[in-house]
Amino acid sequence: MALGLFTLTSGCAKEKIKDNTSLVNTGNAGTAISINVSVDKAAYHPGDMVTFTADQAMPASAKVRYKQAGTVLRDVAVSGNSWTWTAPSTDFTGYMVEIYGTTGGKEVIYGTVAVDVSSDPARFPRNGFLSAFGALSSAQISAVMTALNRYHINYVQFQDWEYEHHNPLAGTVANPDAIWKDIANRDNYLATVKGYNDVAHSYNMKTLHYNLAYGALSDAAAAGVKDEWYLYNDANHTVKNEFTLPMPPFKSNITFTDPSNTGWQQYIAAKTDDVYTVFGFDGYQIDQVGDRGTVYNYSGSVVNLPTAFGSFINAMKTHAPQKRLVMNAVTQFGQPQIAAAPVDFLYSEVWAPYDGFTDLASIIQSNDQLGGGSKRSVLAAYMDYNLAEKPGYFSTPGVLLTDAVIFAFGGAHLELGEHMLGKEYFPNANLAMPDDLKAAMVSYYDFLTAYENLLRDGGTLNAPAVSSGDNKMKLNNWPPQQGQVSVLGKDLGNKQIIHLLNFTNANSLLWRDANGTQVKPATIVNPSLNFTASKTVKRIWMASPDLNYGASTDVPFTQSGAAVTFTLPSLQYWDMVVVEYQ
Repeated sequence: MALGLFTLTSGCAKEKIKDNTSLVNTGNAGTAISINVSVDKAAYHPGDMVTFTADQAMPASAKVRYKQAGTVLRDVAVSGNSWTWTAPSTDFTGYMVEIYGTTGGKEVIYGTVAVDVSSDPARFPRNGFLSAFGALSSAQISAVMTALNRYHINYVQFQDWEYEHHNPLAGTVANPDAIWKDIANRDNYLATVKGYNDVAHSYNMKTLHYNLAYGALSDAAAAGVKDEWYLYNDANHTVKNEFTLPMPPFKSNITFTDPSNTGWQQYIAAKTDDVYTVFGFDGYQIDQVGDRGTVYNYSGSVVNLPTAFGSFINAMKTHAPQKRLVMNAVTQFGQPQIAAAPVDFLYSEVWAPYDGFTDLASIIQSNDQLGGGSKRSVLAAYMDYNLAEKPGYFSTPGVLLTDAVIFAFGGAHLELGEHMLGKEYFPNANLAMPDDLKAAMVSYYDFLTAYENLLRDGGTLNAPAVSSGDNKMKLNNWPPQQGQVSVLGKDLGNKQIIHLLNFTNANSLLWRDANGTQVKPATIVNPSLNFTASKTVKRIWMASPDLNYGASTDVPFTQSGAAVTFTLPSLQYWDMVVVEYQ
């Protein structure tokens, strides 16, 4: 959230939590019956019992099938509105559960829900947030967390919850304050922060407390923060490096310490221990504010901040090895050093010059390399940025195109909390999701979760030889072009993934869609495709978050030598085609 802490926008100080059950809406146009199904955890351990709950009783003859990467594992009849399934023994695996029936002699998908069987969320991180900790009832807390669970969010960062950056716990471990003022002078409540932690844990989510790596407020000296620990603008330690904030509403400027100073590390580690003891957070979402230019330590030496960040992360892990760590790389500042440190995943807050869809893809690819292929990416990429200056609605096309690109390249998007995120100051709740976006987001997060092994679990990106067989669409290999469908491939050895990303009607290739003007792509019906295969094809299937709630369907094909021809049902924003080889 870096920098966002310091930007107060119209309406951003709202503390009232809306009815967040409205975040979940899984309607599917054209389906006579639409069933919203949820699961009782964001993720499961192998062998756990999974409980499914539908919002209505199942139609007569309804069935449920459990699929992994498009292959049916089990197919059973169901009745009522709740049932259970024992999660398979294979760890780190995503499943799509499809509820279906027959209408007029044709199969109809009534609804779907994903299941993630992963003992460690770091393998497939899906990061959400909380940002308002006022006097909330248990029902309000439950509504927020129920919604996040439906999106399978497995990490929750608590933004702007703390009392002071250098002293995050208000009061003492033995007697913590019931209410305290955060940096923007909002009232935060002990019961609310604890309540969110407890409910998150009941869903198998990991909770991360937010704090800067190196922030101190104006009263830090009285709390034991020493001048020798700070960053300075000069080699003679006369001017501390500081971020000036408007007062009011903020209660203090923020002065930056040296993250590599061992005195500071020991001090903030002890303060963080207090937080862990009182609230039970699972880890620390470490923030920064980007490049500070040339800065010095107290002795007059230049401080290399990226190296200092790595030192800080390592110190926090050494002090509390059981706790999770994540650190924000603002515009990728310090990401190589962060990636080399013991963080669960790579978190990138995206600003200029990374403005295009191509840049989102490049960040994820860079992070994959920096993390040695074992650390996945989460992008903090704020949508409809200018619109969020005042109350209104998110623009669905821009959000879905951005999510399609991020997800297809194997990343996740930090965007869901008590509200969808439009500003770097997370409490800004000016924009709401329109109904079509509410419905789409459930399908997109089911898709990200169910097909995580295809999207985020290895493979080599490539440029498959795909062409149109009927001229219904113009195709180009990634990067995207306006007026065309961009093709992205991934080689998984025995499978070839073909992503089709529809920029046919796009009026811009800038992902942020700051003014909400992106155009909804016209659906392309029954497009025919030619594909040059490297092996004998056994099966082709496809799935799309825009079609049948993300359920997979087999695609008939013909093969003559290396030439393969097949026809898809449709393409709106994003189709994933999976070619399986013999």
